[in-house]
Amino acid sequence: MSTPQALLAAGPGFLDPQWLISTFGLIGILAVVFAESGLLIGFFLPGDSLLFTAGLLVADGRYVHQPLWLLCLLVAVAAIAGDQVGYLFGRRVGPSLFRRPDSRLFRREYVERADAFFTRYGARSIVLARFVPVVRTFTPIIAGISRMPYRTFLIFNILGGVFWGAGITVLGYFLGQIAFVKANIEFILVGIVAASLLPIGVQLLRSRRKAAPADTSQAGAQPGLQR
Repeated sequence: MSTPQALLAAGPGFLDPQWLISTFGLIGILAVVFAESGLLIGFFLPGDSLLFTAGLLVADGRYVHQPLWLLCLLVAVAAIAGDQVGYLFGRRVGPSLFRRPDSRLFRREYVERADAFFTRYGARSIVLARFVPVVRTFTPIIAGISRMPYRTFLIFNILGGVFWGAGITVLGYFLGQIAFVKANIEFILVGIVAASLLPIGVQLLRSRRKAAPADTSQAGAQPGLQR
């Protein structure tokens, strides 16, 4: 069986939840949760898999030595604080975010997807978006842009931060108590890493498929221009 050290060496750097936790500990967990909850640069971070892995490692007694209740409390606070920053950023920036040009990290379609999610579910989206990668980063920003009443946002933000942050961590912890999980934790962590990278891979494939028709149409137009 592979050792944890070998897995860490083979892991995909900062997107590997186990590498993040073993390297930065509790501070790393809280920083990722905060960034992914409301900072534009945090949408690609492995929030779900990081929390689940943290719960597993608490149960296994590896890397995370804080009690479960304290970890859940701090994670929920970091998640709530991140959404607060996102909401205030949205109120300040406003609709200009929709006009921001695409870059290597930023895509307007991320904002548009979160906007559609927010329009569909209203205030509930602040809670539901917590469980949807990418959307959870941009939804509090959209709430700020839409001028959602702050009190309403705060209530749903607290609920979402607790349900998501503490809920996924506790789920990982209790699954980590199962004998099969404890005996195969290295393989399970590898699967979690793969799952955390899957949304990014799907997004890249979608972007390439959307770009392909445009490239084809441009190529078809060139002979006409030459004539």
